Amino acid sequence: MDSDTDRLRRPLDSRPIAPSLFAHFVLRTANKKALVDWYCTVLAAHPVFENEYISFVTYDDEHHRVAFIQMQGLKAPPDDACGLSHVAYSFGDLGQLLATYRRLKAEGILPVRTINHGPTVSMYYKDPDGNQVELQVDAFHTKQEAAAYFRTEPFVRNPIGVLFDADKMLADYEAGLPEEDLLRRR
Repeated sequence: MDSDTDRLRRPLDSRPIAPSLFAHFVLRTANKKALVDWYCTVLAAHPVFENEYISFVTYDDEHHRVAFIQMQGLKAPPDDACGLSHVAYSFGDLGQLLATYRRLKAEGILPVRTINHGPTVSMYYKDPDGNQVELQVDAFHTKQEAAAYFRTEPFVRNPIGVLFDADKMLADYEAGLPEEDLLRRR
């Protein structure tokens, strides 16, 4: 300690501090290669490190977004077990979500459920281990508008949403129907 900087006091904020971003999640699997391939395909990601035990992938400038740990002998949890329901990824607009749907469908990866929640239009997929991944787009122009929708009568009556046909939505989008109309929950 030979400088004034070393002697500075640094009081910490006593208020709760929210994280600045969601960094990554890690999946345990007995089928690492299949999961890495699936997530790289679905998220347009690429591996940043792999060995026989662990793999890390990313789709942006974060060092990794998903990691996979190979563990033999794992069993799928029963459907009535507590745990994570799904992880969700947002796209910039409906065209990006629908283009991703088309690309994944051509790869044989189909959603198990497509639902307009109101605040989002969402497509749910299952990875090779049965984990659910939601691909979504916000249905409103601002986060404030989406948050306000949670306080509307339609949302209070049905907080889950309504199913939609992804192929019909894709056809309607390409036919030029207004994006705003396609995003609204019916």
